[in-house]
Amino acid sequence: MDKLLEALALALDYPIPGRLETLWRLWIECPRGQPKKKLEQFLKEVEKLSLGEWEELYTRTLDLTPTTAPYVGFAVYGESYQRGELLAALVRAFAEEGVDPGSELPDHLANVLRYLARAKRPLPELLEILPKALAEMHKTLKTLDATSPYLLLLEAAGEAVSGLVRR
Repeated sequence: MDKLLEALALALDYPIPGRLETLWRLWIECPRGQPKKKLEQFLKEVEKLSLGEWEELYTRTLDLTPTTAPYVGFAVYGESYQRGELLAALVRAFAEEGVDPGSELPDHLANVLRYLARAKRPLPELLEILPKALAEMHKTLKTLDATSPYLLLLEAAGEAVSGLVRR
């Protein structure tokens, strides 16, 4: 499951040269199941694109004025104090697990998945809201761009996370 979460996190990062090859190598190591199949479908879709087209798709979908904001706290709480509390808790949890959020906020879905891939005992509040956040992101994106390959990543993440929540 860790390799799957790492692969999904990387697929949700901004595309760079060599990223597709790296994702295929990670895909090989992912456990069998529906999330791996959806990741494969995503990779096959973006493989048809040039790097510039993939960058444009990423930017249109997840960056600048995105069709769906990839921020877990925002999807559930909006810009409220609850999101601020979640961000603070994630900063502490990331430090404990050695997760570097880079230039993104800690509640960016890629960062959350990286954290979940490493954490032995993830924040209970994160596991509680994550399914709802993923469902909200998926609903928004499907409404605005029903053909986006990023829907596959959101579905794969939702299925992978549901396994963590049931533990």
